[in-house]
Amino acid sequence: MIEIGEHLLLVGEDREYFVTAGEGQFSTDRGMIDLSALPGMSPGDEVRTHLGVPFTVLRPRPTDFFVHAKRSGAPMLPKDIGMVIAYTGMNREDTVLDAGTGSGVAAIYFGKIAREVKTYEVRHEFARLAEKNIRNARLDNVEVIAGDMLEATGWFDVVHLDMTITPAHVEHAFSLIRPGGYLACYTPFLEHTFVALDAATPIFREVHCYECIERELTRSARGTRPSTRVAHSGYITIARR
Repeated sequence: MIEIGEHLLLVGEDREYFVTAGEGQFSTDRGMIDLSALPGMSPGDEVRTHLGVPFTVLRPRPTDFFVHAKRSGAPMLPKDIGMVIAYTGMNREDTVLDAGTGSGVAAIYFGKIAREVKTYEVRHEFARLAEKNIRNARLDNVEVIAGDMLEATGWFDVVHLDMTITPAHVEHAFSLIRPGGYLACYTPFLEHTFVALDAATPIFREVHCYECIERELTRSARGTRPSTRVAHSGYITIARR
């Protein structure tokens, strides 16, 4: 049952809105939606605007937060987050350290999979935004820490770095990772990738680097072809202790 204050996705025939269940009206070009009607509903129920236009009520998934959550910059793309999850084997038994939180999109994906996530962000204004997005995702296993991951202590199964990486970050990550665990570094440029590779290779027993090229198909009356959008986003360095 949907509760007051819960963030929801309203999906119509050609419209999609991210709203909060509770008091007030939400204005659309298809009419007004009564937000007070949403608490008590279940996902899949239908709400109508005052003009009678129907919208399906859904609980958002991490993919929806990637699209709709407020951003502090460019988040990792789902394809790259997926590579981190796949190549580290992240699972419900894992404790994850995420650093370079940004708006919290990667931490939301990880929080839906791992047992516990601690995410570090040195910029306090970004940390506040990420904390709000993570709270809106209804995750109580993700902790946002406004600080430097070099100050982190404890043991983790996976350490993920999405930030300007120095050898010190890689070395400190090594000290935090349980034997058999993984480091994953996302770097948009080759120069930063070389830092991660060169720092990880002498101390980790396995080091690999990947680039995932993604092309979406565009289909129209004229025919079907790959999208012309840029396919590169970044490099993923995976190192195993």
